[in-house]
Amino acid sequence: MGQTLSDSELSLTRVARAFATARQAQPGWADRPPGERSEPFLALADLLLERRESVLDVLQDETGKARANALEELLDAVLSISWYARNAARLLRPRRRPGPLPVLSQTREYARPVGVVTVITPWNYPLALAADVVPALLAGNAVVHKPDGQTSRSSLLLREYAVEAGLPPQVWQPVFGTASQIGDAVVDGADFVSFTGSTAAGRRIAERAARRLIGCSLELGGKNPMIILDDADLDRVVPAAVRACFGNAGQLCIGIERIYVQRSIEPEFLRRFVTATRMLRLGTGRGYTADVGSLISADQLDRVRGMVDRAVAEGAQIAAGGRAEPSAGPYVYEPTILTGAAPDSEIVREEVFGPVVTVQPFDTDDEAVGLANDSRYGLNASVFGRNARRARSVAGRLEAGMVNINEGYGTGYGSAAPVGGWKQSGTGRRHGRQGLLQFTRSQIIAQQRLIGFDPVAGLSSERYGNLLVTGVKALRRLRIR
Repeated sequence: MGQTLSDSELSLTRVARAFATARQAQPGWADRPPGERSEPFLALADLLLERRESVLDVLQDETGKARANALEELLDAVLSISWYARNAARLLRPRRRPGPLPVLSQTREYARPVGVVTVITPWNYPLALAADVVPALLAGNAVVHKPDGQTSRSSLLLREYAVEAGLPPQVWQPVFGTASQIGDAVVDGADFVSFTGSTAAGRRIAERAARRLIGCSLELGGKNPMIILDDADLDRVVPAAVRACFGNAGQLCIGIERIYVQRSIEPEFLRRFVTATRMLRLGTGRGYTADVGSLISADQLDRVRGMVDRAVAEGAQIAAGGRAEPSAGPYVYEPTILTGAAPDSEIVREEVFGPVVTVQPFDTDDEAVGLANDSRYGLNASVFGRNARRARSVAGRLEAGMVNINEGYGTGYGSAAPVGGWKQSGTGRRHGRQGLLQFTRSQIIAQQRLIGFDPVAGLSSERYGNLLVTGVKALRRLRIR
């Protein structure tokens, strides 16, 4: 009788097959001009918009998020895919670089694909974050993609549409399995790894990638602060804070979990913030009938509920929310505002990843900056204030890879600019030029003409050295080098 393979062995076999297929397909894909590689993705963006209602249904069914949040996710994916497809050829174009000897030296820098990229995406934005595959493919790589098993339908839908739009299916290989089953294999088979998820998992991936000296891009945890200065327009602050804290039921890496508000306006801000939060509609049904949807699972609900309960036991007060709402859905938790939490408490220090925010007063700008920076994370931050110079001054002192002024996260995240974390929030960048070029390796091809760097016949080494010094001085005077 033949041996029966275990689930782990079957998963590893499929991973090996996926890498083999991707490696075989990659050279032919890389040989296509960047403009030709872009064509399927321009068509993919069109398909997503044309079929948005069915895409939103799948997103809602898998994640339980409110339809408005699902639409935001779809539009984020469309904009990201479109920008990269329209700009990849320009960003990947060879660049002329100054050579050591003007006219006589010619140097060009090329962005070459790394080969096969592993992209590991989470469950909270299964469509938009699966779009991280796109810049990797546009750079000329093939991709082995491991979506989270809880929301794989949404991620696979993106691949299905891409193939329909003309992408060779061999260059985008999906694989499935738990981290314990295939986590090591998807790192060990890759030439570069892109990961979005927890700091603990990201650290393990970075350590394993380092053993093989391959690169990785990691977007990890956050405990993102919002600073509200005393000249802020509360009519603008409150709706922005509600969206930044409770959008996607708080399951957003760049969402706000800590609010620091200047003491003189704290009572009025808190009153308005609580009122607006209590007006939010909860639910999981299709259609635009809810403002806040569901958490992803029973485990996530238990995590959020446990952190809030422990915070209250340690002395925090509930200003709004603070409990599950099963009548709205099995994993729905009320948007929750906590006050009076100690700065060193779990609820202030650790990422909740749910619809929970703490509010704390401050007196001076320096104090606000110190409180905001008192975290091991540095992904996103927000500053609200009417005085633009003051707000920029505060923003520039915050230890975060992205800081938004008079917005929670949307302005920075939606820009054609690199987004990523400082400190234990990760390394590498998503979006912008860096979000594409991180999937390439730089190669320079330098050509020397007429004369080289050896001493000219008949000149002593000393005289030749003096000639070189004279030449360098001339280059500096002319500001060429």
